[in-house]
Amino acid sequence: MPTEYLWIAPVTALVLGYLLGAIPFGVLLTRMAGAGDLRQVGSGNIGATNVLRTGRKGLAAATLFLDAAKGFVAVWLADVYLDGNGVVAAAAVFLGHLYPVWLGFRGGKGVATLLGIVLALHWPIGLVYAAVWIALLAFARISSLAGMTAAVSAPLCASYFSKFDIVLLLLALALLVLWKHRSNIDRLMSGTEPRIGQKHG
Repeated sequence: MPTEYLWIAPVTALVLGYLLGAIPFGVLLTRMAGAGDLRQVGSGNIGATNVLRTGRKGLAAATLFLDAAKGFVAVWLADVYLDGNGVVAAAAVFLGHLYPVWLGFRGGKGVATLLGIVLALHWPIGLVYAAVWIALLAFARISSLAGMTAAVSAPLCASYFSKFDIVLLLLALALLVLWKHRSNIDRLMSGTEPRIGQKHG
């Protein structure tokens, strides 16, 4: 490819990633199922945990899967078809999920989408991420704590597996997850963060 066209692949990865990330599956699924506007339920978040508060476990599982899938697909497509620009797509799909233009830039907290991203970038990191997330969900039953811990595990695992080319990316994404959970962190510190199955305060 001529030098003057080298920008096309990364820009395409950026746009494709953002547009995929900005698809608000939780909002769309609950609306199609007649469960109302997800942004008016519980915490108002558009992720699977808040979908669960509608009482629709199937919708919550579908939201989790689709939010993870869009992260995986964006990275995979960019790696295979856009000259290995998976890292660009990873950042873009994550930002699209957190700040979707269709919802006034008020999106999700990124835990499920980050799972899909790390699975696509380096699947062993993704397996550790999933194991940490599931284990803490099972034992602590606090969704925010499980999600944040899983996110922090990603850059640590990347260092352990010597995947130094993605450590900074995963560190930045983990910090964004923590930033989006800042109200949860306040409730965790005050002991008022609800457990799964409890009503959101």
